Amino acid sequence: QVHLVDSGGGLVQPGGSLRLSCVVSGTIFWNYAMGWYRQAPGKERELVASITSGGMTNYADSVKGRFTISRDNTKKTVYLQMNSLKLEDTAVYHCNRRLNGAAFGSWGQGTQVTVSS
Repeated sequence: QVHLVDSGGGLVQPGGSLRLSCVVSGTIFWNYAMGWYRQAPGKERELVASITSGGMTNYADSVKGRFTISRDNTKKTVYLQMNSLKLEDTAVYHCNRRLNGAAFGSWGQGTQVTVSS
């Protein structure tokens, strides 16, 4: 059974930083593209950043230049470094595998990121 455990969220002031982690178990990790998604209250889930199995990255325009996605295949973990956080980054963040350009499989519990002064 595949499990994804998201962590690292918290309360931070505007301009602050957080590093999210997502540990994957129960499946091969290295050959999947991975993505970080977020869902704010009353909004649809959106893709924030993605990374291919080969390490190529892509970002939503709203986070480009502020967020960095990375992965450690030996630890079966994907990270999201978030800098210069803004109020509008407040959301529940989830990671997931990606297949054919879409999220694939079950979701973890997510981690809450709250940006507030």
